[in-house]
Amino acid sequence: MEYLIQGGQLLLGISILVILHEFGHYAAAKYFKTKVESFYLFFNPWFSIYKKKIGDTEYGIGWLPLGGYVKIAGMIDESMDKEQMEKEPEPWEFRSKPTWQRLIIMLGGVIMNVIVAFFIYAMVLFTWGEKYIPANNATYGIYCDSLMVDLGFNHNDRIVALDGEKIDNDVTYGEIRVQLLLDGIEEVTVNRNNKKVNIAIPEDFPQTVLRVGAKQLFTEEVPFVVESLEPGMPAEEAGFKVKDKVIAINGVRVSGLVHTSELLKGKSDEKISFTILRGNEEKILEVTTTEKGMIGVGRKIPSEVLEVKVKEYGFFESIPAGFFKTGNVIKRYIDQFKLIFSKEGVSQLGGFGTIAKIYGSEWVWQRFWEMTAMISVMLAVMNLLPIPALDGGHVVFLTYEMITRRKPNEKLMEYAQIGGMLFLLTFMLYANGMDIFRAITG
Repeated sequence: MEYLIQGGQLLLGISILVILHEFGHYAAAKYFKTKVESFYLFFNPWFSIYKKKIGDTEYGIGWLPLGGYVKIAGMIDESMDKEQMEKEPEPWEFRSKPTWQRLIIMLGGVIMNVIVAFFIYAMVLFTWGEKYIPANNATYGIYCDSLMVDLGFNHNDRIVALDGEKIDNDVTYGEIRVQLLLDGIEEVTVNRNNKKVNIAIPEDFPQTVLRVGAKQLFTEEVPFVVESLEPGMPAEEAGFKVKDKVIAINGVRVSGLVHTSELLKGKSDEKISFTILRGNEEKILEVTTTEKGMIGVGRKIPSEVLEVKVKEYGFFESIPAGFFKTGNVIKRYIDQFKLIFSKEGVSQLGGFGTIAKIYGSEWVWQRFWEMTAMISVMLAVMNLLPIPALDGGHVVFLTYEMITRRKPNEKLMEYAQIGGMLFLLTFMLYANGMDIFRAITG
């Protein structure tokens, strides 16, 4: 069921974005009186699931869910329609239009992706607002993974400054993680038992994160305090009581809830020694987990323990907020390119499986729309790369034409288009192959 939910969200999100991206090209072409021969969601080699011709345009749904396309008359594109290109140009063809009009037609999809991301972000803020835990509100500090421990971080440290600059009141740990990866932070200051400790961040830290596959780095920690007990479950039978505080697992001192959860992962049908604090007295309780690795206690998660900041937006407030959020996501995605195209970054590339996972295993509409907006930004930026077969490749040729006032050789453009298509196909096979490899090897 988890995979069906992820796949369903991916299919819906990508379908929306592909249709709107192609509509950007379509609308610009129509505005400049350029004939659009086909408008397809997904590709349709050999046959279509559905098609219907309205006016000059055939609208349809293909069977190969790798994107979509509009076929614009008189344009060298993935259709490789050489027969049409050998005829004399018609006034309604793409190649007959002024360069500036062709440039706008080619940028139509990217512009639409940015507009879609802005609209979604604005409406998400208007509908749900923002709820987050500022780093300064994480009063119990952090739980950090092994990579951060190796750098010198301790569980329950509180991050208070980056490169000597105090953490802003609204900055979250999620944003700090991004800064560490993308902004070249050299030093982190933490509050450890009411003392300031400076921790140096190596220059190759982002590459190390990618190489070892670290996911979270650190997150808010809270005490593991028993809030309720399930009748007949191992914890109740072992003698747990409400308000007991877990302080150690199998003799290992824990920082709190997240640390405890990590230590209990994969512990099914296994005897576990819990050290708990009851009042001022420490006790050791032996518990055998269930087949699903559960012990049957209720506890509060960080958002229920720590002070959560809530921002609500009126309709007109959501518009500039959506604009700035879109701009920030675009900037951060561009910043990531220095990591994506490194040796470590290439090894972490993923395809549709990786994208599906970012939607989550539960269908939550707020998350769905936020992830769809983020993917819309990704499509906008990726499509602007100067690779033939992408919009950015066409933009390069059109820019050359505007500067030199000479059209590029059509044979050169055909060969470039073929090369670009082969490159993209290879890239997609590699990315999706990595998903399959990870699924097999774990």
